[in-house]
Amino acid sequence: MAHPRSLGDRERFVAFAFAAADLLVEVGSDGRIGFAAGAFRARLGQTPESFIGTDPIRLIAPEDRAAFATALALLPGRGRLAPTAFRLADVEHTPFSVSGLHMLSAETQARLCLCFSPLPAPPDLRPADGPALLREAEQRLRAGHADRLALIDLGTARASATEMLERALREEAGPEALAAELAPGRYGLLPGEGQSLPELGPLARRLEDLLGTEAGSVAITTISLAGGGLTPAQAARALRYGLGTFVRLGAAGLRNAGFEDGLSGVVAKVTERAGVLRRIIAARQFRLDFQPIVHLATRRLHHHEALLRLEPGVLAPGEGPQEFVSLAETIGLTEELDLAVATMAIAAANAVPDGQHLAFNISGLSAQSVGFRRRLHALLNRDPRGARRVMVELTESAEIEDEDAAALTLRGLRARGVPICIDDFGAGAAAFRYLKSFPADYVKVDGSYVQAALTSDRDRSFVAAMVDLSLAVGAQVVAERIETEEAALAMQELGVHYGQGWLFGKPGPL
Repeated sequence: MAHPRSLGDRERFVAFAFAAADLLVEVGSDGRIGFAAGAFRARLGQTPESFIGTDPIRLIAPEDRAAFATALALLPGRGRLAPTAFRLADVEHTPFSVSGLHMLSAETQARLCLCFSPLPAPPDLRPADGPALLREAEQRLRAGHADRLALIDLGTARASATEMLERALREEAGPEALAAELAPGRYGLLPGEGQSLPELGPLARRLEDLLGTEAGSVAITTISLAGGGLTPAQAARALRYGLGTFVRLGAAGLRNAGFEDGLSGVVAKVTERAGVLRRIIAARQFRLDFQPIVHLATRRLHHHEALLRLEPGVLAPGEGPQEFVSLAETIGLTEELDLAVATMAIAAANAVPDGQHLAFNISGLSAQSVGFRRRLHALLNRDPRGARRVMVELTESAEIEDEDAAALTLRGLRARGVPICIDDFGAGAAAFRYLKSFPADYVKVDGSYVQAALTSDRDRSFVAAMVDLSLAVGAQVVAERIETEEAALAMQELGVHYGQGWLFGKPGPL
């Protein structure tokens, strides 16, 4: 792999500027904008280029334009405009901090360089969630830290005082600890890096006192994040599967999953089911349901996504499609599963009208496999009509280890006309790296961000940044979990092109 080119001073200064500001504007001696860059479309609904040659006062809400004009007039004499609050000319008249510098150069005329930065949002004080704890545990596992993760089952005491319990857990484990509710009444606790978990007996008794329950009602199990002979990737998959088991079945489920022997014990336990899982895949004991994705502006159907649905009774009680995928990843059956889904999806795509597509998912594990790449192209070659109507969504349920090989797979698909979508964007730590490394026609924003953006300014800003980043690489944006008109309008205002969710249709027959 070639070493990345080092940044020049100009690139570095531009990067620093965008780290601090949403909009960069340069005003010439004629008082007109000569350069504009940044999130103009997300903030003001127009491209940066549309503001070239116009008065910068257009960027400011009418009630603040007189003050802004005064500030610009004073800027050359003072040399600098300290960060000053002005309202932006967006629908909400959002308060922004505007700072400026009077640039003098022997070669060119004087210019005013302006930075528009959103004012700091109030801190987001929501409790940590399960995905945050899982990401932190995986990072420590991959870094080789021999930490232990505590899983706490409150039993029949389904307490609603989540913040109180998490505060008590952090007090016992130290302020750097991370505590999160994984499911109602089921918690995870990671100590601070280099620190140890508290004594479990006193911790259980304190929680029982807080809940007012009898002794022995709180069960605590610990898991070593040491790989135990597994590769980091194998250990991470085992951890994901184990946490999923705890979420569904609690402490009793952990015992049955092999956690007493660590993560390697989980893999050994899951491997016992390999034969059954392989038969389920070979016999196609599942079906595909299809969910529509529509254009938010016109509400016209754009394409469908194929979703895996298992036949009743083929898995253990409480296990569903996500657990099935996790099992396949843990024991190395991902390629077989992805090829089975691809076969069914390509055949179904023959019923799709010209101009529409049917999307199916492939795991990052499959994408980096030479054998999978060869077999997938063979499937597409056997059914040219279906092949012209499918698109591929790359999922991040398992992190990609060989990005060069995965990029080769995706480029090959795209070269033959199969559009590529990066799924669950924002949910995993590697998603932004994938957007840079892989060709993408579409980016699907994770539904958790979509829902959070309806009530959180911070998450709304995150979605706007995801849209801008996707557009910068030439990809259109799909938002998941659009369940209300409010969500659809909010995503459309942020520049999202397409929506998927119950507002437009539940998964079902094509």
